[in-house]
Amino acid sequence: MQSKELLLEAFDRLPGLVRQVLQGLGDADLQHRPAGNGNSIGWLIWHTGRVEDAQVASAAGLEQVWTAQGFVSRFGLPLAGKDTGYGHSSAQVDAVKAPGDLLQEYYEAVHRQTANVLAGIGDPDLDRVVDRHWDPPVTLGVRLVSILGDCLQHVGQAAYAKGLHAGTADTRGA
Repeated sequence: MQSKELLLEAFDRLPGLVRQVLQGLGDADLQHRPAGNGNSIGWLIWHTGRVEDAQVASAAGLEQVWTAQGFVSRFGLPLAGKDTGYGHSSAQVDAVKAPGDLLQEYYEAVHRQTANVLAGIGDPDLDRVVDRHWDPPVTLGVRLVSILGDCLQHVGQAAYAKGLHAGTADTRGA
């Protein structure tokens, strides 16, 4: 197995995990914040897509799917166009409201761009420096592993939040 095949295998797991989290959730479920101040499921899935989109696009020299495919206007969030959710306040987390089908559609579009980028790389590309703001500078390979780790954590957090919410839902009469 080549490195790009391994990376594709890992990233290819994310759309299904996102789909599992979003399945069966309504708008109120997506906005529910564990303990009243935790990140909502909707925010976590949106942020997962935004992080992957922004970082893969930057590393590959591409425009983000968010802007290139019009998702920024379709979501219509009261946030800056390039906002990824990093460092969001509680009010900003509350401001991220979107239906599950739009969240899924955006994440799948991001994933397609990521898969196209990964399909076009070879092992030597993984050593290319993509960010000199760190010491040592960050290579494409390190960045991709970092993106994957972040995305898996956020989708896992969303799945956990879904389980917490389901565990507190009123099931009388069910």
